[in-house]
Amino acid sequence: MQIDDHAFRRRAAIRQRLERIRQVPIRVLVPNLVTLLALATGLTGIRMAIEGKLELAVYAVVAAIVLDGIDGRLARYLKGTSRFGAELDSLADFMNFGVAPGLLLYIWGLNALGNAGWIGALIFAIAAALRLARFNVAIDEPDRPAWAGAFFTGIPAPAGAMIALLPIYLAFLGAPRPPGAEVGALVYALVIAALMVSRLPTWSSKLIGRRIPRDMVLPLFVIVVLVVAFLLSFPWQTMTVLSLVYLASLPLSWRAFHRRLAADATAAKSRGTESVSDDGQ
Repeated sequence: MQIDDHAFRRRAAIRQRLERIRQVPIRVLVPNLVTLLALATGLTGIRMAIEGKLELAVYAVVAAIVLDGIDGRLARYLKGTSRFGAELDSLADFMNFGVAPGLLLYIWGLNALGNAGWIGALIFAIAAALRLARFNVAIDEPDRPAWAGAFFTGIPAPAGAMIALLPIYLAFLGAPRPPGAEVGALVYALVIAALMVSRLPTWSSKLIGRRIPRDMVLPLFVIVVLVVAFLLSFPWQTMTVLSLVYLASLPLSWRAFHRRLAADATAAKSRGTESVSDDGQ
């Protein structure tokens, strides 16, 4: 009887789990499907690179960046965020923006440096993993001021992947490849890896998609259409310009962050002074 009772409880527990799986709403599944599509795109990019189709490989990584920007916003819009989706997104980001760009750079030219080139590709992938892990931990930090949500800590992995491939964009544009170009690309990749794991404050793209002023709607539409049109018509020129613009924005985001920090410190000091004055009265 005890064995039959145990088997009955186990079957009941299995039925309950299956029932929960059946009841997963579509709004939760759709963002995860986009994440899986991004992962498949990044893995296909690795295959294209191995087969020597480097342009298609870079297209795949760029497509994965676009899909990564869609899945999170889609989850928030559909109210379909979940812990499972967050973990899946992190794993996909590591593959797409850590492993894939590192391998592309290695196949493109870092392999000429032998072990040093491979170590550079490894360091880039590891830096992306550390950056993603730190982001996941920072989500649970309760003491961050509200305005800090406008900033990331370090270059985010998708942006790091985009700007790390800058030497390949330039090669596709026919830029001359001087002696030592591979060493320069290695140093550049290591600098980007260091910026990903650094404490440098960078502007957060997660604020895009929230409410914006009405008078900015049409200009935003025009900008998005222009970027997409240029990306389709002049992909490598556009990616080069976007990478350079992002790199140029880093000092500006650092200055904006520290201005907000200084304003907070001044406000806290003035509140402290007022409270001391009130106590004295």
